[in-house]
Amino acid sequence: MTFFWSSWITVLSIMCWAGILGVLLMVLKYKPEVEEDGTTGHTYDGIQEYDKPLPKWWLVIFFGSIIWAIAYWIFFPAIFPSKWEGITTVEVDGETVPWTSHNELASDLESNNKVFTDNFEKNILAKAGASGATKTLAELSEMQATMRRSETPPADLQSQIDEKVAELAPYVEKLAENPNALKVGSRLFLQNCSVCHGSNAKGAQGFPNLTDNDWLYGGEASHILTTIHNGRVGGMAAWRDQLGEDGVRAAAEYVLSISGNQPGYELDQAKVAQGKAIFHEPTNCVLCHGEDAKGMISTGAPNLTDNIWLYGGDRETIRETIRYGRAGVMPEWQTKLGNERIMLLAAYVYSLSDRGAETDQAKGKVPASTTAPKAAKPAAVKES
Repeated sequence: MTFFWSSWITVLSIMCWAGILGVLLMVLKYKPEVEEDGTTGHTYDGIQEYDKPLPKWWLVIFFGSIIWAIAYWIFFPAIFPSKWEGITTVEVDGETVPWTSHNELASDLESNNKVFTDNFEKNILAKAGASGATKTLAELSEMQATMRRSETPPADLQSQIDEKVAELAPYVEKLAENPNALKVGSRLFLQNCSVCHGSNAKGAQGFPNLTDNDWLYGGEASHILTTIHNGRVGGMAAWRDQLGEDGVRAAAEYVLSISGNQPGYELDQAKVAQGKAIFHEPTNCVLCHGEDAKGMISTGAPNLTDNIWLYGGDRETIRETIRYGRAGVMPEWQTKLGNERIMLLAAYVYSLSDRGAETDQAKGKVPASTTAPKAAKPAAVKES
């Protein structure tokens, strides 16, 4: 709040308080002339008016409320909040800070979170055989606190935090086998993730299906942890200006020709050849999607050779994607949920992923090209 508004509200409040107090004191001091029978001589509808003092209990409450208001102004930043912080304090991040509604909320959240984390360690981690995560979580929490407090954190601090997050992956895999952990994780998913991914986690157009084995940024526990912690910003550039409409149609025709959904389409082979040349230009599509068009986890680029699409794989939708590009955001949840809840959420998502294809590939039952995992599913052409 600016000094103008805080001062205006303060002055107005003091004027109101002084006015009410002045009226009360004036009434208490005023002594009207009374008749011998104690009445003022006024009669209303046959009712005589007496001059009686205010009830003592009423005065006690009234003056008590004034004293309470003055004490409130002293304890809390009610008088010129921009200048006076009050004498009340709360604990936030282990530090004693002046009271504000924001600080009180943060303090209450920390207290409630302490109850949750204690229960998490005793009744979930311990029973899942993942107690080793406790030390890593403590170190991670300390690093994150340092990051929040420091205006100029060490240059490598974020990479150290990411490494600590990755160290939690084996424990997430253990939690994914624990019914109690999955029960809590499912509740967290419904409360926070279902608005985009759906209550069954199968996604929708523009929102990835989390129950298959197709991931843009990697579907291992460490990848899922990183995605939930830091979020993802996926982007497919718009190519209309660089390629022109003919180039867009040619590139779309080539993508359609190599995808798993080309049956049913009569392809224009001239455009396919033209699109292939465009695709393999060093600064064009091949830069992200790779020479084999199977995508790259490092860039979050999808595999274009299968039949899994985030925005749709028909000819016109592919053209629209190339023409105008796509953009999608997976928000970060580190500051909203905390490390322990993210572990439970990651365990739940990890448990949903279809790993049967991976197992079959390892046994040599299916070609590797059909099972290459992608990753945590933000926006590009294909589904993540």
